[in-house]
Amino acid sequence: MLVLATTEREYPWGTLRSTNSSKVKVVLEEKGLKYRVDRLRPGDLWKKPAELLAKHPLGKVPYLETPADGIIYDSTVINEYIDDRYKNHSLKPKDAAQLARMRMLENYADEALLTGVLPRIWMPLWSQPEDRDEASMAAGRVALREQVLPFIEHQLDGQEYLCGNFSLADAPYMAAAMVLEVDEFNLEDFPRCKIYFDRLRGRPSYRSISPQTSLEDSIGNVPKVLTAS
Repeated sequence: MLVLATTEREYPWGTLRSTNSSKVKVVLEEKGLKYRVDRLRPGDLWKKPAELLAKHPLGKVPYLETPADGIIYDSTVINEYIDDRYKNHSLKPKDAAQLARMRMLENYADEALLTGVLPRIWMPLWSQPEDRDEASMAAGRVALREQVLPFIEHQLDGQEYLCGNFSLADAPYMAAAMVLEVDEFNLEDFPRCKIYFDRLRGRPSYRSISPQTSLEDSIGNVPKVLTAS
């Protein structure tokens, strides 16, 4: 059985999750694979205990424990591994140019969104409202509007998804859709982005990372009795 290591926590304003782990979770769902979630304590990502470093040498999530190939880490590497290892319903374009586009746009999401702008908004949301860094959140929203969303808006010209059909390129943007939902970010100035993120949230796989889905209902798609054992 595949086991995805992540961090997830419930708050009154929604279930918050690691963005990079969420990027992997939606691919597991899109591929229809059996998996379960192993939730780490958020503090371990700062303390980096030996048992975490034994699984991921940088002390991060996600990492994926596999039945045949050991531990795979780094969300991009994990997603390509999943798509290559389990051949059903490929999430990669066959055309070389489209495959290159997929990897470029996936990399853009990683660097500009998941590790760039979004943490300024997302990390404060893991704190109580009175303890949040509002200046950081405001700066993140400005960067989204001025730097990131115009680029995505341009890439979506005439396309439902970034590479035509849903692909690995779209997986990190599903994690971004999760953040924007919790933040109630207004996308009216970016009509293509608004339609795109709404379309991503409408996919069945989004339920596994939705802030509206409880921890109990997002443990993976194996029977709960197996998850508890």
